[in-house]
Amino acid sequence: MAEPETLTLEAGEDVPNSPLPVLLYRRALPDSGDLADRLEQLFARNGWRGLWRNGLFGWHHFHDDAHEVLGIARGHALVQLGGEAGPEVGLEAGDVVVLPAGTGHKRLSSSPDLLVIGGYPEGQEAYTTRSAGEGGDTVATRAAAVRLPKSDPLTGPDGALVRVWGRSRD
Repeated sequence: MAEPETLTLEAGEDVPNSPLPVLLYRRALPDSGDLADRLEQLFARNGWRGLWRNGLFGWHHFHDDAHEVLGIARGHALVQLGGEAGPEVGLEAGDVVVLPAGTGHKRLSSSPDLLVIGGYPEGQEAYTTRSAGEGGDTVATRAAAVRLPKSDPLTGPDGALVRVWGRSRD
């Protein structure tokens, strides 16, 4: 599997974001068969739990106590990462994005058939969803201290997440 694209987002006025980069795996899995089941199985096998199937919220929000993986199982979406000033990113079936704790995200538009598989590293399944502008410096501090996952949701303990995020914290 190819190395992911990385997006480093500065702290925003409305969301804390993270010093860790967002990881974007384009076409991580081919869009064939039951992609939703394959994403769930892959995430679970690599230690990501609290799996869900749904769309994406249409408002800026973040999790200050958990990292999050989003796999596009069907359809496509345009999302904004990092709050109101952040970049817009197009996602399509087979793409996977890993958001470090504190990273703002919002669905700007999507196809009617959008289906997202989401999950969290083991031990972070009881996460808090916060709206943009909520919490101030406290949430930024909490998000920066969230324990790193032991495993990349796609490629396991030797994957890019472990290497890239580990270097970012050194």
